[in-house]
Amino acid sequence: MADLLAVRNVTVSYPTEQGLFTAVEDVSFSVGAGERFILLGPSGCGKSTLLKSVAGFMPPARGSIELDGRGITRPGPDRVVVFQEFDQLLPWKTVLGNVMYPLRVARRLDAPAARAQALRYLGMVGLDRFVDAYPHQLSGGMKQRVAIARSLSLDPRMLLMDEPFASLDALTRMRLQEELLGIWEATRTTILFVTHSIPEAVLLGDRILVLSPGPGRVRQLLDNPAVGERDSEAALRVQREVQEYLA
Repeated sequence: MADLLAVRNVTVSYPTEQGLFTAVEDVSFSVGAGERFILLGPSGCGKSTLLKSVAGFMPPARGSIELDGRGITRPGPDRVVVFQEFDQLLPWKTVLGNVMYPLRVARRLDAPAARAQALRYLGMVGLDRFVDAYPHQLSGGMKQRVAIARSLSLDPRMLLMDEPFASLDALTRMRLQEELLGIWEATRTTILFVTHSIPEAVLLGDRILVLSPGPGRVRQLLDNPAVGERDSEAALRVQREVQEYLA
């Protein structure tokens, strides 16, 4: 598996009222093309900050981040982010309009091509019957499906997901986790996924990078033989191993 993303000795700091705050310190890892890679750690360990640096929103104070061998200096359509919040959608546009909009603006597709691309991915997330609905008519889980469809429709090199299911109820979260596994099987899109949930990390990740409490440092990088499994003995064994590194 060829490396797509290379994070080398990255430290991320930013100013606060109390002075300069270091969220992530000397973190290195790589993500292979088509891999599902998890950033796991407790609240405040800098995992979301690290994701934002990969997205190009927060340049590192030290170290380097490269995609396909080229340094990341700003956001771009090759890296699309799905956030935890439900207000990612344009409230005045329909579900279809929300997915079509970046295709028209960023990819410069004409209306028929953008519509066809949008409908394809909305069908993939099970929302083809809701294309004319507006965001205020959707549940939280449905809004996240639209955000995922919109992101995937841009055909990014990487899908960056910042705890996208954390605010959902348990049943909806489980359903969207299973749908994400199915979407990955269909698209093989490289995913960098942030979570503080050990079971979610083991279910969704080929590899799991465990970060220490802030400032986040690499505590352990684990291969996960139980990816796609929720309650198997292998999954529970990996969960216990991860828990030891978080203790």
